[in-house]
Amino acid sequence: MPIASINPATGEKVATFEHLTEPQLEEKLQRAAATFPTHRRTTFAERAQMMMRAVEILEHEKEEFARVMTLEMGKPIKAAVSEAEKCALVCRYYAENAEKHLADEIVETNGAKSYVRFQPLGAVLAVMPWNFPFWQVFRFAAPALMAGNVGLLKHASNVPQCALAIEDIFRRAGFPDGAFQTLLIGSEMVARVIEDGRVAAVTLTGSEPAGRSVASIAGKQIKKTVLELGGSDPFIVMPSGDLEAAVATAVKARTINNGQSCIAAKRFIVHAQIYEEFETRFVEIMKALRVGDPSDEATDIGPLATEQILKDLEEQVQVSVAAGAKILTGGHKFNAGGNLARGNFYEPTVLVDIPKDSPAYADEIFGPVASLFRVGNIDEAIELANATPFGLGAAAWTDDDAERGRFIDELEAGCVFINGMVASDPRLPFGGVKHSGYGRELGEFGIREFVNIKTVWIK
Repeated sequence: MPIASINPATGEKVATFEHLTEPQLEEKLQRAAATFPTHRRTTFAERAQMMMRAVEILEHEKEEFARVMTLEMGKPIKAAVSEAEKCALVCRYYAENAEKHLADEIVETNGAKSYVRFQPLGAVLAVMPWNFPFWQVFRFAAPALMAGNVGLLKHASNVPQCALAIEDIFRRAGFPDGAFQTLLIGSEMVARVIEDGRVAAVTLTGSEPAGRSVASIAGKQIKKTVLELGGSDPFIVMPSGDLEAAVATAVKARTINNGQSCIAAKRFIVHAQIYEEFETRFVEIMKALRVGDPSDEATDIGPLATEQILKDLEEQVQVSVAAGAKILTGGHKFNAGGNLARGNFYEPTVLVDIPKDSPAYADEIFGPVASLFRVGNIDEAIELANATPFGLGAAAWTDDDAERGRFIDELEAGCVFINGMVASDPRLPFGGVKHSGYGRELGEFGIREFVNIKTVWIK
């Protein structure tokens, strides 16, 4: 069946695209292989010039790109504009910093001269998700292209227009046709691409099962992988923290992108001394959120990206409630009425008294559903925060230096934010531990993931 672009707010099919045939896929792989030797020999200044043209396109056409994101996956339009702006930010960051991050590093040894040189690997396949359909791609593509690699994008099948728009941005920016190509293929073709000798490495952002599959296929070919998988991020609030700011940030951290973010806070762990006030304020704000048309700037929560995601979320809540969890607000599919009646909307939901054996306790829940927990002290807070197979991000609210130190040292996560919401930043490495994956994107560490770290020794 063709790849379909379906508006999740209305259920309307807005466009279809045919899968690449085997000859078409072969042509794209040949083009990537032919482009790499030329692209790797360009200077950082030449690559930066092209990357800065991508910045200009993203900034000047951000509203148009935002509409495509909102149409295909239901992102609120204001958030979609911000996403396009963030893509420009990461392109600018690597245009300005790639040469510095990949400069030769002199090392004193017994040789006359020895140093480390960073060189590109070749074609990097990116298997990307739908939830941040531009940002997830650009945070891979900007460092990969600036390092001298070429990119192949297998995007989620429900955002084909986003995938094609990104390819067009890089082409218009001046990168050669083979430097960045979108592959309109199904998931069943991913293994064939990974196994191809012209593909040097793979990066995936997605679910844990998808990560296991891609990593196992790449492992058999002895190819480098970076995996950014799921999360069940804790959001801890201690009595010394700013409660008002913590509550406001907690709601935003849970409902960002309609709750469909790997680094969205999902488990809110609150000290007993302030729990009742936190719960009251949190539920009050969640109830007041406006659910509806994502193209309306007044909307807080748009639809979930697909009907299946909505069904999965409903099941996770129902199973948790059947196990003993209680609903303080929400808990049902939301009918937005009119032409939105068929949309994948779900009420902002708050669960409490959550049993350990239920999905809401430690699983990743993709949607506007928050799990609240009461703890008696910092030891209980850290233990509960770490009681999940995931380890992507964590946030803690405290003004106590000793507590901050313990959270920074003891929370099992790739990033810890104190008195703020977990977010990705082009200047900082991003990634997880445990079942949240391995490797890093962004910052200096991100651009060094897909290079040959070559030792040079001269007598």
